[in-house]
Amino acid sequence: MTAPLWDPQQYLRHADHRTRPFHDLLARIPPLPGNPPRIADLGCGAGNVTALLADRWPTAGITGYDTSPQMLERARAHATDRLDFAEADAATWTPDEPHDLIVSNALLQWVPGHAARFPDWLAALTPGGTLALQVPGNFDQPSHALMRDLAGSPRWRSRLGGVLRHADAVLEPAGYLDRLTGPGRTADVWETTYLHLLTGPDPVLDWVRGTGLRPVLTALADDEDARDAFLADYRDLLRTAYPAGPHGTVFPFRRIFAVCHREK
Repeated sequence: MTAPLWDPQQYLRHADHRTRPFHDLLARIPPLPGNPPRIADLGCGAGNVTALLADRWPTAGITGYDTSPQMLERARAHATDRLDFAEADAATWTPDEPHDLIVSNALLQWVPGHAARFPDWLAALTPGGTLALQVPGNFDQPSHALMRDLAGSPRWRSRLGGVLRHADAVLEPAGYLDRLTGPGRTADVWETTYLHLLTGPDPVLDWVRGTGLRPVLTALADDEDARDAFLADYRDLLRTAYPAGPHGTVFPFRRIFAVCHREK
């Protein structure tokens, strides 16, 4: 599957809703042992949530990692003498020094087999350090299921077959608990379903254009007519699945969280 092209401006259109799970994850991270602490943010994207780490731990040395040049360019607007950004792929990234916190927010669903990376990351934690992650758990919901069904239909199969992730892109909460719990460490795993109230025309389509739809938009980037035709069909399906109400469009979104703490 070709790596999707990212659009920071589109991604940030729903930044208030997208950032809320990170605030909830941040609230469950215990005090860090380092003075100053060392922090890695895997999948920093546009850098807006990485900046929240700097607000929480102002003395920390923080590096945000991403594979998207477009996202990294936007993220570097947040850089300071203690906060920097670098290109790295979470599928292969291994810390080259001890870390007090390794955090990943809405990235690992893009990394096949990402749970296999946990041992390297956990081994790099300082005593008392933490690995914290959040992933979407909504791949069986209409926003994704309809997209996959349409991409796999006879009209689109030859161009879009295999470009989208399936329901096994992430583990269930029990799977993360099993992978993260072990000798010398404890894990806290939970899930939350947010009921985002979106406004504006076709807001669910606007949301997924910044995230889940990126592989389709990338695959059809050289054919504007095909892209517009797919979007029109998908838009009509979303309008039925997520009808507008008197106060906006309700978009249920399940998230899975895990915080693993290494004992001192």
